[in-house]
Parts: sequence; C-alpha cells; structure tokens
Amino acid sequence: MPGERRDLVIAGSGVAGLSAAVYAARADLDPLVLEGDEPGGQLTLTTDVENFLGFPDGVGGMELIQRGKEQAERFGAEFQHGSIETAAVDGQPLELTLSTGETLRTRALIVATGASARWVGAENEDELMGYGLSTCATCDGAFHRGDDVFVVGGGDSAMEEALFLAKFADSVTVVHRRDELRASEIMADRAREHEDIQFRWNTELRALHGSQEEGVTGATVVSHPDGHPTQKAAEGVDVETERVDVGGVFYGIGHTPNTAFLEETGVELDADGYVVTQTDETGRATAETAVEGVFAAGDVADPSYRQAITAAGTGSMAALDAEAYLERIENERRTAVETTA
Repeated sequence: MPGERRDLVIAGSGVAGLSAAVYAARADLDPLVLEGDEPGGQLTLTTDVENFLGFPDGVGGMELIQRGKEQAERFGAEFQHGSIETAAVDGQPLELTLSTGETLRTRALIVATGASARWVGAENEDELMGYGLSTCATCDGAFHRGDDVFVVGGGDSAMEEALFLAKFADSVTVVHRRDELRASEIMADRAREHEDIQFRWNTELRALHGSQEEGVTGATVVSHPDGHPTQKAAEGVDVETERVDVGGVFYGIGHTPNTAFLEETGVELDADGYVVTQTDETGRATAETAVEGVFAAGDVADPSYRQAITAAGTGSMAALDAEAYLERIENERRTAVETTA
C-alpha cells in the first residue's frame, strides 16, 4: 500500500491503541492500527489481570488483548503488521515510513507505542517473564501473598515496587549492584525503615529457576564487596555465587518509552523520552501533543501510573480528541471552498 492516505493511523496495539481503535472505528474514522513489532504490548507478558473493570474473576493478559482487537475489528478497524521508523509531522498530511518499507500518509496520528521495561539479562528471564517474573508490582503483587520475593534495582522505581510488595509478600529483598541507592532520600528511607524489606548490597541477579508450570522457585545471585559483581566476574575477579529460594522476582530498573521515531520531530518529549501531552485553554488534560494532528495515549505518555485501565482511558481520550480535530479541519476546508466558490 505505498503512499496510502488515511484519516487516522494508530501506532501500537496494546490496551491504549486498542481502546483508541474501538472509539475511532465507532466514529467511522476507519482507523488503521499498526500492531508494532510486539503486538499487544506489555500486557501480553502478564498471565492474569485481576484489576481490570468488568472481569471479577480476572482475565488473561493475552485474552484481554485479543478481545480488544476483535472488538475494534467488529467496528471496522483495520490492523497491519509493522511499526513506524520515521515520521514527518511538520505539515499535512503526516508522512510515516514503516519498518516494512511502506509509506503512509495520514491526517491524524495516535501514538500508543508504549514503554518497554528494562530487563536484567538473567538466565531464563525470557521463559519466566509473566510466570513469577514481573516488571509491575501493582499488576502482579497480589499473586505473591506469603512469598519471599526479590526486587532488582536501586532507584525510585525499585523502592516503589518493594513498598507495594511488602503489603502482600512475607519478605521483600532489594537486590542492588552497589552499596548505596540511587533513589530519592524519602523513598530510600521508607524502604530502609520498613520491617519486611531487606537489602542485598553489591549483588546482581544471574539466573532464575523454575518453570512456567511452577513459576519462579529460586534465583542465583552473584556478589562482590566492591559492587558490580557481573562486571568483576567478566574481568576474571572471583565473586561469590549463591542460590536463593524465592517465589517471585520483580524488575524495578525503569522503562524506556518507544519514541525514537519522534526524536527529530516537533513532538515534545521529556528528559526520559516520554511524550508530553498538552492541556486545553481551561487547563484540563488532553491527548494532544505539541504537533497538531498528533495525539498520544498510554504508557508512552505516562511514566507514573502504567496501568491497563489508565492506558485504556487515555486511548479513548486520544480517539475523541482526534475525532474533534478531524471534524474541525474538515469544516475549515469546507468553509475555504465555499468562500472561494
């Protein structure tokens, strides 16, 4: 479909993108959804979702995504594999070059490309992600009532994960490669003072143990008194290796928003690469970006909440804002035609 022109393209097929697709399709905008390199986004890594409204018995992450896609398709949304490599958004139409080599032109774009959790690189993490290994304590913490769990990281994200998990787990151990935290003083103090949170300093995660049937059953860690033990081991320095029984491991080393294709555009990004959305004339939040016709929804613009329900909400906001924008520019076009006629 080289050079195809659309009214609305939605980049991303996670909860935010699917919610936007449902709303946009019901508004007869015929949205094209670019599924991305990992269709479904972060939620496909979660085995069970218990806090999404309308599912009192919980729902599998993959099932929730599939239901959302079917719902969007029912109303007329079209799905296409691929992601945006570059975007020219300084005029109309917006021009998108895809990973497939195709070029799309569109009057409006909703960016719902999400944020990717940083992984450690430990052995077996691919197999066990979503099966006792998680990047979201608020999503999966309740599954670890009575467990001993690890939290990997030393910044605010890790402290937040640890404090939340302490509500459910028997014990929480923060595993950090240095002997001091990067977290803000207030967050670090809260974690240090909590009776159910311990610290393993100068320690890193090397391997996870367990299976998808059993979940995480243990972890192998390495440590060195001077910190950064993995680096020390690579340099030939002796490090201490220990296997520990744990029922869950949580990565708290941050997320990277998927916004590389926007870096050379007029879309405003914050210091961490998240899309900055605008407020309206009354100061209320919108899904609009600094570039007219470009909107953002979900984790790509949300470094704070990162929940499926908030992503769905901002997805609907983006679709409604895009619908209003398209209606406005069409009315302007008609007025211009009538004036010159």
